[in-house]
Amino acid sequence: MKLHRHAICMLTLIGLVQFESYAQKGLPAETPTTVSVSTFYPKHEDFKESLLSRIKVPAGFKAGVAATGLGKPRMMAISDDGGIYVTRRDVGDILLLVDNDGDGRFEKLTTVWAKFLGVHGITIKDGWLYACNSTDLKRAKINSDGSLSDTSTLIKDLPEGAQHDNRVIHFGQDGMLYMTVGSSCNDCGETNAEHATLLQIKPDGSSRQIFARGLRNTIGFDWQPQTKEIWGCDNGTDWRSDDKPREELNRIVKDGDYGWPRVYEKQQVDETREEPLGTTKAAYAKTTIPSVMEFPAHSAPIDFRFLTMATSFPKDYQDDALVCWHGSWNRKNPEGYKVQRIKFENGQPVGVEDFFSGFLSPDGQTRFGRPAGLAISNKGVLYISDDESGVIYSVNSSK
Repeated sequence: MKLHRHAICMLTLIGLVQFESYAQKGLPAETPTTVSVSTFYPKHEDFKESLLSRIKVPAGFKAGVAATGLGKPRMMAISDDGGIYVTRRDVGDILLLVDNDGDGRFEKLTTVWAKFLGVHGITIKDGWLYACNSTDLKRAKINSDGSLSDTSTLIKDLPEGAQHDNRVIHFGQDGMLYMTVGSSCNDCGETNAEHATLLQIKPDGSSRQIFARGLRNTIGFDWQPQTKEIWGCDNGTDWRSDDKPREELNRIVKDGDYGWPRVYEKQQVDETREEPLGTTKAAYAKTTIPSVMEFPAHSAPIDFRFLTMATSFPKDYQDDALVCWHGSWNRKNPEGYKVQRIKFENGQPVGVEDFFSGFLSPDGQTRFGRPAGLAISNKGVLYISDDESGVIYSVNSSK
């Protein structure tokens, strides 16, 4: 069984976890921390379309299967004519899915970009498809038939991915490209300032700068339609306990410091960390930006999108956000394995509720999927990728 990337080096089911000292990495020494951690990973169920009956969506919505047999699809971008470009980091390619007959199923599949090792983030701007892996940002011209040409590499020196190599990219209304760069580790003092950040980049790959820092692994992010502010959910540090630190929803502002690795949630000091140079953790915590909302630890947020483009959805959804919880592997009682709606009022989050759930069995012992990516077509159809069972689901509103 293949564990989540966070668990690559942790193979015991329940035990004492000894953290590697910084001295072993050539970094400032830290007193190693020993904690008791529960590790449980629900057993995989093979996908079959009859399992769609277990998917739960709110009244007035209908879930369907748009494509199957895709391996491990991750992030998606949708062209003006409704074709879906989807990345597969394990194979290292980008697929184009097309629904020629308009029945809601993508019956045509074409590999439009091969040999793009580890490709993950993807977006479209002005007829160009942009995509990235942990170190490279590339783009290609989208031809009239959906194929790609004129490929070029814009950046090839992004920080090595290490533990968190899943970059996500989107364009802001300012015309700049934004990219998430996760930490290189579970819990360490980074030597590259671009790790654990959100970067801002010109469309040609130049003028790269750090927009915000102290974000351990904020994979998905988006702009709130009323306030135009950036929001995203951050993955908290592992191996602390079943219940902390919790996953965070953050308002991401320019030059903001969100505290990782010394601070989490609402300026909570991580007592296992060393004191920063020239100050104390408590004093430093007061300079960081607190989270706005918290969620169960280890739920593993992946993609995050506002529903502005979901024009077929009821109006009260369109200022709200969805987040894919990929699902826990290191807590006694599993969490995640679903998509949730985060309700916003006047630009602020006010509540959360399940939107697309049922992958996890009622007893928490098995699961048949792990939601990863979100995309919305220009017809207002929501698509959700499942990188465990190789499925893309569709969600439509009947209202």
